[in-house]
Amino acid sequence: MNAALLRLLLICLLGGVAVAQRPVEIAFWHTLEPPGREALEKIVADFNARQRDYRVVAQHVGDLREGGLKLTGALRAGNAPQLYYGEVSFVSRAVQENLALPLDEYLGNLPGDFYPGLLETGRFQGRTYALPVELHLPVLFFNADQLAARRLNPPQNWEALASTAQQLTTRSARGLMVVSDVYSFNAVVMSRGGQLLREGRPNFTDPKVVQSLEYLQDLVRSGHAVSRNIAEAQFAMVDFVRTKVFMGIAPITVWPTLEKRTPIPFRLGVAPLPRTPDGKLPLAGGNLMVLRGASEAQARGAVALWRYWMEPPIQAEWVRATYCLPLRRSAQPLLEDFYREDPRRRVAFAGLEQAASWVQDPEVTLWYGFLEEALERVLKGNANPRQALEEAQRKALTVERR
Repeated sequence: MNAALLRLLLICLLGGVAVAQRPVEIAFWHTLEPPGREALEKIVADFNARQRDYRVVAQHVGDLREGGLKLTGALRAGNAPQLYYGEVSFVSRAVQENLALPLDEYLGNLPGDFYPGLLETGRFQGRTYALPVELHLPVLFFNADQLAARRLNPPQNWEALASTAQQLTTRSARGLMVVSDVYSFNAVVMSRGGQLLREGRPNFTDPKVVQSLEYLQDLVRSGHAVSRNIAEAQFAMVDFVRTKVFMGIAPITVWPTLEKRTPIPFRLGVAPLPRTPDGKLPLAGGNLMVLRGASEAQARGAVALWRYWMEPPIQAEWVRATYCLPLRRSAQPLLEDFYREDPRRRVAFAGLEQAASWVQDPEVTLWYGFLEEALERVLKGNANPRQALEEAQRKALTVERR
């Protein structure tokens, strides 16, 4: 064999080795804001550094709604990512639209210490289509200085919350912030024993749903609460920090985001959301979905990232950054100092036994706008709650496919 042919053969062999060692690339779109964004990007970077089989490329694509619009456009253009961070309510829709790949075949030998019900947020019709990473429950945030000045305790039921809102209200501030988005309203409904969905269909005219909206309208009408629609949600946070309002319902994961943006000029109070004996707490948050079009190697790589994310030390650091629920029992001992340092952080975790997925209807992305329109008409336009919900339900049923 002459020297030129030997050199050519050597180049081909070395090139083949280089190709074989090239990691599988996985485009990953997410919607997390700081400080969760930095924590996520660190997890991805550490995962990439610890192994050579996969390279995950994380990209922030805006908030949940912006991310959904960009994903829709990318799917139409044929350049969607292989991995997407979506809200748990999107899972069933993604399955119905044939967007998400089933992942059960890659999930053998999972640890047995996941808290009950949490993995169910990624399941639909008996199969796993998404992997939970950032799950949370709503809590009641309040201005502890204002309650202390009036010798008030955090309200433990809905009647006490209305009374507390009344006693906190002044000429320049309101006792409670009410945000008229579907998640916030559903938190009130579920905690009062109601359901927006029954047997997979809109249930807006159920007495407990109607009563929940009447309760909120009475607070707004009396001047003890102020209402903000979804477009004004960012101002709700500003109103709270500027002491224009003294209580509000939000996911506990808002807490580190709020502190990241601005100093809080008062003692922040955090209490469990009031709940009737038959009430539940809505479990919401983010899941990882492998989208249709991903290769088998990319699907395996996405699951490998999630398994790394679920390792107890990684889980503990993730919870410290985001205040989300720990998903595995083995992460709990690593978080005891975090909870001991500030017991308020344990409030949402204490509600885990009352948690249930907040919605798993494929059509929720089609009908939630009808419900939010009804909420705004009632809370800002003083419309009749029952009539507004009846109209919203009629509209919602027209887009239901089943």
